[in-house]
Amino acid sequence: MFTFLVLALVLVATAVILAVLGIHALLLGRVPGRWLQRRVRQPRLWGAGVLVMLASLNRQSVSLLAIGIGLVALGHVAKPMR
Repeated sequence: MFTFLVLALVLVATAVILAVLGIHALLLGRVPGRWLQRRVRQPRLWGAGVLVMLASLNRQSVSLLAIGIGLVALGHVAKPMR
Protein backbone atom coordinates (compact mmCIF):
# COMPACT_ATOMS: atom_id res chain seq x y z
CA MET A 1 0.00 0.00 0.00
CA PHE A 2 2.77 2.41 0.94
CA THR A 3 4.64 1.61 -2.29
CA PHE A 4 1.65 2.59 -4.42
CA LEU A 5 1.29 5.86 -2.53
CA VAL A 6 4.95 6.71 -3.07
CA LEU A 7 4.70 5.76 -6.75
CA ALA A 8 1.62 7.96 -7.21
CA LEU A 9 3.38 10.85 -5.50
CA VAL A 10 6.43 10.46 -7.75
CA LEU A 11 4.25 10.37 -10.88
CA VAL A 12 2.33 13.49 -9.86
CA ALA A 13 5.54 15.34 -9.01
CA THR A 14 7.04 14.35 -12.37
CA ALA A 15 3.93 15.58 -14.20
CA VAL A 16 4.05 18.93 -12.38
CA ILE A 17 7.76 19.37 -13.13
CA LEU A 18 7.23 18.55 -16.81
CA ALA A 19 4.29 20.97 -16.99
CA VAL A 20 6.39 23.77 -15.52
CA LEU A 21 9.28 23.02 -17.89
CA GLY A 22 6.93 22.85 -20.88
CA ILE A 23 5.24 26.16 -20.07
CA HIS A 24 8.61 27.80 -19.45
CA ALA A 25 9.99 26.57 -22.77
CA LEU A 26 6.84 27.47 -24.71
CA LEU A 27 6.50 30.99 -23.34
CA LEU A 28 10.13 32.07 -23.01
CA GLY A 29 11.70 30.14 -25.87
CA ARG A 30 14.44 28.58 -23.75
CA VAL A 31 14.78 25.71 -21.33
CA PRO A 32 16.34 25.98 -17.89
CA GLY A 33 19.53 24.19 -16.99
CA ARG A 34 22.64 23.35 -18.94
CA TRP A 35 21.69 19.75 -19.53
CA LEU A 36 18.44 20.58 -21.35
CA GLN A 37 19.94 23.57 -23.15
CA ARG A 38 22.60 21.34 -24.70
CA ARG A 39 20.04 18.80 -25.90
CA VAL A 40 17.00 20.85 -26.97
CA ARG A 41 17.44 22.83 -30.18
CA GLN A 42 13.88 24.16 -30.54
CA PRO A 43 12.61 24.88 -27.00
CA ARG A 44 9.14 26.11 -28.02
CA LEU A 45 8.51 23.00 -30.09
CA TRP A 46 9.80 20.86 -27.25
CA GLY A 47 7.61 22.67 -24.70
CA ALA A 48 4.51 22.28 -26.84
CA GLY A 49 5.25 18.57 -27.18
CA VAL A 50 5.61 18.11 -23.44
CA LEU A 51 2.30 19.87 -22.81
CA VAL A 52 0.52 17.80 -25.48
CA MET A 53 1.92 14.63 -23.90
CA LEU A 54 0.59 15.68 -20.49
CA ALA A 55 -2.79 16.51 -22.03
CA SER A 56 -2.87 13.04 -23.57
CA LEU A 57 -2.55 11.53 -20.10
CA ASN A 58 -5.55 13.55 -18.96
CA ARG A 59 -7.62 12.60 -22.02
CA GLN A 60 -6.25 9.04 -22.23
CA SER A 61 -5.61 9.57 -25.93
CA VAL A 62 -2.95 7.57 -27.72
CA SER A 63 -3.04 9.84 -30.78
CA LEU A 64 -2.28 12.93 -28.66
CA LEU A 65 0.56 11.03 -27.03
CA ALA A 66 2.02 10.18 -30.44
CA ILE A 67 1.78 13.83 -31.55
CA GLY A 68 3.44 14.97 -28.32
CA ILE A 69 6.29 12.48 -28.69
CA GLY A 70 6.79 13.65 -32.26
CA LEU A 71 6.94 17.30 -31.20
CA VAL A 72 9.43 16.54 -28.43
CA ALA A 73 11.59 14.59 -30.87
CA LEU A 74 11.46 17.46 -33.37
CA GLY A 75 12.42 19.85 -30.59
CA HIS A 76 15.56 17.80 -30.05
CA VAL A 77 16.64 17.36 -33.67
CA ALA A 78 15.34 20.36 -35.64
CA LYS A 79 17.94 23.03 -36.33
CA PRO A 80 17.12 26.56 -35.12
CA MET A 81 15.93 28.97 -37.81
CA ARG A 82 18.44 31.74 -37.10
